[in-house]
Amino acid sequence: MREKTIEAKLVKAVKSMGGIALKISSANYDGMPDRLVLLTDGKLAFIELKAPGKKLRPLQEKRIRQLEALGFLVFCIDGIDQIGGILDEIRST
Repeated sequence: MREKTIEAKLVKAVKSMGGIALKISSANYDGMPDRLVLLTDGKLAFIELKAPGKKLRPLQEKRIRQLEALGFLVFCIDGIDQIGGILDEIRST
């Protein structure tokens, strides 16, 4: 399965919940997660998407640590089956 397929399913799932899954494109700050998920009631999290079995690059790991140190939720999704559970976790925090 390709990363783009997983990403499309995430965007669709977030939209069905009334949220927005913004694509992050930061030319001056490499390694940022792929999506910023915004849900109702002010719930948000950063999401890095990977093809199944692919690993995070060291710079991506660094950015995730930086965001978590600031208090943000950050998740890495590499399978469609993870989407529902992660969205539930974002919604419950």
